[in-house]
Amino acid sequence: MRLATIHRKLKKRDFRSLWIIRLSAACQSRGLSYSRFIEGLTKAGVGLNRKMLSEIAIHDPVGFDRIIEHAKGRL
Repeated sequence: MRLATIHRKLKKRDFRSLWIIRLSAACQSRGLSYSRFIEGLTKAGVGLNRKMLSEIAIHDPVGFDRIIEHAKGRL
């Protein structure tokens, strides 16, 4: 039972790490670092979490480009 609890916590950590890696790669290909992207989103008041942002980056590149431009505009 103890290992199940530990692995549930590790699973959450692993997925967050995966989303950050995906976002970092998508941002780098558009000329922006991940940390600057998140800073721009925070200043712009965009309330999307990393999971949704990584899904948008994968499945809707045009929409992600708009989000990137929105974040760049607030920096």
